[in-house]
Amino acid sequence: MSSFSATTKDELARLETEKKCCKLAELASLIRMDGTLQISTNQHYSLNVVTESAPVARKIYNLAKELLQLPADIVVRRKLRLKKNNSYLVKIYPHGLRDLQKLGLVTKEGDIQAGIDKKLIKKRCDQKAYLRGAFLAGGSISNPEGNYHLEIITNDEVLARDISELFNRFKLNARVSTRKKNYVVYLKESEHIFEFLALIGAHQALFEFENIRILKEMRNQVNRIVNCETANLSKTVEAAVRQLENIRLIERTIGLKSLPENLQEIAFLRIEYPDFTLKELGEMLNPKVGKSGVNHRLRKIDEIAERILKEKA
Repeated sequence: MSSFSATTKDELARLETEKKCCKLAELASLIRMDGTLQISTNQHYSLNVVTESAPVARKIYNLAKELLQLPADIVVRRKLRLKKNNSYLVKIYPHGLRDLQKLGLVTKEGDIQAGIDKKLIKKRCDQKAYLRGAFLAGGSISNPEGNYHLEIITNDEVLARDISELFNRFKLNARVSTRKKNYVVYLKESEHIFEFLALIGAHQALFEFENIRILKEMRNQVNRIVNCETANLSKTVEAAVRQLENIRLIERTIGLKSLPENLQEIAFLRIEYPDFTLKELGEMLNPKVGKSGVNHRLRKIDEIAERILKEKA
């Protein structure tokens, strides 16, 4: 996970919402994305949610305790390999089917709920909260210094389609692709990623994202200008070399004195100042001539040189 992705998640994990409906939607999303349901032989339920983020684990734990008054524990799993993050197991103990139904995990009939339970996302604020939970649990965002890419991964196709539909209620143009055995809901356009960060309340990340985006666009614009100027300079140099070759050809064959006075004048100036622009050459004439006038005279010289070459062929 990029450092930008990690700091974005840390910010969102510490974000507190006031409304109970939003808290429930976010908790339901976190559990649905990262959780598994365990049922013991005596019909005791346990929800196990695994995350590598301590703030996310704390958020799940607090929401379960405060919102649903459910018993919960956090177990830290230490990784033996170096440079590997610890993971956190949040164990939540629902009292029965009713708690699972509140979280949108099972239907009234006790069957596993397919996709997002619609009662959790009736309001606009709940839809934003559900997306925030989905991003916290299964999402990542690439560093905006590189390519723009935001994604949420799940192994549940129906859930992926529902999350994509939820994105698109906000006109974010989300798409779904497959990666191995998983389904990836993703955004590619920088404007849509910016809008999504604003939508889920990641305001610090949003400001950083926008600053980097502006700097990138400025750098790209400067590069385009430099490339354009370089291309124009190359054309100017090539034109000047061609003009000099044609003037020398005329000088060797029919002589520059055979040219009309206005063409002689510009030919001698081009020989004396081979690196001058058309504008600079025009300012040295008396009376001064504009860029297009100088270009017209040099084209006449080119035409004369072409006729000489044809006659020699």
